[in-house]
Amino acid sequence: MERFAMKKTNQKERSLQSKTILLILTGSIAIYKSGDLIRALQAQGARVICVMTESAKKFITPLTIRTLSREMVYHDFFSWETPHGVVHVSLAEAADLILAAPASANFIARLAAGLADDLAACLVLAAKKPVVIVPAMNDAMYLHPLTQMNIQKLKEIGYRFVGPIEGPLADGRKAVGHIADNQAIVQTLEDLLARPVAGTRQT
Repeated sequence: MERFAMKKTNQKERSLQSKTILLILTGSIAIYKSGDLIRALQAQGARVICVMTESAKKFITPLTIRTLSREMVYHDFFSWETPHGVVHVSLAEAADLILAAPASANFIARLAAGLADDLAACLVLAAKKPVVIVPAMNDAMYLHPLTQMNIQKLKEIGYRFVGPIEGPLADGRKAVGHIADNQAIVQTLEDLLARPVAGTRQT
């Protein structure tokens, strides 16, 4: 009985078992927490494949992310190391869910404008899977009417947002703009992936 109970508990804890999460990392200081997020997702059984924007690489190296994720890290359309013919389409199709965390104000604006000027933005446009965005930025940037308009625009097409929350910012103040905690992010992914996908977007 004890062995059966232990097995049942482990299955419950690994709520993202056999799921592939495509994690987009953008240019926010909150990227320093990405290692913990990767491990939190892996602890739930997920495979985490990371895509980095050029700005993200200014904060943390692809080698660091590759070591933590134990997967190839993607950031270049045209790298000879890329095993996919059409990399943004192949990655979008391979994922069960697209997660942008941290998502900078710039990245959110580019998504809202429908730009396809780098690998990360292109694969979001190519995705027919749920998209979750976790903003992290200065409070003035987050509360700016243009950022709020961009967020609302993305929500209207079904993208899910987690946070930001009130917490310490890069300038030392405590205000809204701090990245959501890993528990909230994982819970959102669990909720989305637990129900069947209808159409090309999840609300």
